[in-house]
Amino acid sequence: MNQEQKIKVAVVGSGPAGFYAAGHLLAEGPEGLSVDMFERLPTPWGLVRFGVAPDHPKIKTVSRVYEKTAEHPRFRFFGNVEVGRDLTVEELAARYHAVVFAIGTAADRALGIPGEDLPGSIAATEFVAWYNAHPDHARLAVDLSPARAVVVGNGNVALDVARILVTPVELLAKTDIADHALEALRRSGIEEVVVVGRRGPGQAAFTNPELKELGEIDGVSVVVDRAELEEALNQAPADLGQTARRNVEILRSFADRQPQEGTRRIVFSFLRSPIELRGQGRVEEVVLVRNRLVVGEHNQVKAEPTAQTETLPAGLVVRAIGYRGTPLSGLPFDSRAGMIPNAQGRVIDPENATPIPGLYVVGWIKRGPTGVIGTNKKDAQETVDALLEDVAAGRLPDTEQDDPIEDLLARRGVQVVDYSGWRAIDRHEQARGKAEGRPRNKLATLEELLAVAAGAQTVAEVAAAESTLR
Repeated sequence: MNQEQKIKVAVVGSGPAGFYAAGHLLAEGPEGLSVDMFERLPTPWGLVRFGVAPDHPKIKTVSRVYEKTAEHPRFRFFGNVEVGRDLTVEELAARYHAVVFAIGTAADRALGIPGEDLPGSIAATEFVAWYNAHPDHARLAVDLSPARAVVVGNGNVALDVARILVTPVELLAKTDIADHALEALRRSGIEEVVVVGRRGPGQAAFTNPELKELGEIDGVSVVVDRAELEEALNQAPADLGQTARRNVEILRSFADRQPQEGTRRIVFSFLRSPIELRGQGRVEEVVLVRNRLVVGEHNQVKAEPTAQTETLPAGLVVRAIGYRGTPLSGLPFDSRAGMIPNAQGRVIDPENATPIPGLYVVGWIKRGPTGVIGTNKKDAQETVDALLEDVAAGRLPDTEQDDPIEDLLARRGVQVVDYSGWRAIDRHEQARGKAEGRPRNKLATLEELLAVAAGAQTVAEVAAAESTLR
């Protein structure tokens, strides 16, 4: 390509990885570089909006960094545009010198056990999206009438689910939790949440603040069996990292507490794996197998099942055992890893193991669902470095289409939500929340979101909406 030409980059996905990539590109790329961002929902921020728990508002303030990027004069936002539905990968590649895919890993990992499809068994991806007002899951049927819930997994998502299920509803009512979830939690019959982990406390993926936080919820007791805790630790006496050591200290402190009568409970159950869900028409009990820990090569600690099983009555099972990506037509996909094959962010053609010119990945679809929000900043930097290196070396393809992307979308009747449309949604939600003493009251359906965006697409209308909150 002619290096004097203006460089057009498309970023697909508006979560943290996508915005960090866009920010790096605009700050470090040549003056002629512009970024168009495509998001299948009318709202940006990805997991910051739909994955962060509503009672963790400080984490969500990272969106202020992304707002600065969105206001850059060489940035455009195309919301409510789904690549694979409204546009193809090939159509983007024909109109942009480079396309960066930041599409995340939205699918859940299944347990693969009998009864997993019974009503009352749901994925944490669905449950978290439901209480965070994701339009795809606003009408999810979640029955919170059972007395006991089981959460399978030992990561922060599992802790989020457990915490939301037992936190006093009057506290959640001060957050931006979805109205439908708040109403369901008001009627909830859940008194106990059992958090099940296949390995021991030393292998749990909790971060220290999230684990410690459980012991600070009013009206909630955290139950840890000290003998089982020590047994699990003794089975794998490997040298633990700092986070794991601190987790063990926190769990021991929980074990030393006496559960308060009349409180809801979070119970930790290590060295167990579900092997079957049973019930007549819905989940009624969980069959667990006891595991033992085995230290293999490279000091990797694995869980091996024993012959000992136990049955736990429960009416709700939430699996929080990880995420995986899904294929996108027009891109290679590693089905085993659940990721797009790449080298330092360059998409790799699996047939010849070489980079596909102009195609890049960033975030979880690049490296897998690991790390925290901030991890995406360094990850995005690596991909952007590769892209800008390709710019300097003249390795990016020329654009083949003069037909502007906005014209193509208009011909297809796509209701594009631009950044002013998102700001209208944002201000509308904040105004709704302000009346109730909440940071915002989210719109939970696609119809509502598009209606508000369509009603305030001009700068003047957005400014008028903003003035009502000042």
